[in-house]
Amino acid sequence: MATILVTTTEHIPGQEYEVIGEVFGLTTQSKNVLRNIGASLKNVVGGEIRDYTKMLDEARNIAVDRLRQNAIDLGADAVVMMRFDSGSIGTDMQSVAAYGTAVKYK
Repeated sequence: MATILVTTTEHIPGQEYEVIGEVFGLTTQSKNVLRNIGASLKNVVGGEIRDYTKMLDEARNIAVDRLRQNAIDLGADAVVMMRFDSGSIGTDMQSVAAYGTAVKYK
């Protein structure tokens, strides 16, 4: 999957391509109860909540892997204009979406 180029730019230098369509990678993550309690305590004193940062980093990587797989399934060579979106579901779940445009080299 790593051979599928994923870029946030609109153009890939030196490549001509045709648009295949939108591709997505989605995931929803949560932490266990003990880590949520630790995060709540950290919230009182302030500072980075490393467990949630790690969770979001993992979620981002999963979303991009799924985006790449979606592009492969469509026969794409690359994904341009990749973006992320995220949001909370309830108080202890986070959803991350990676989306972009699948393209095929000419």
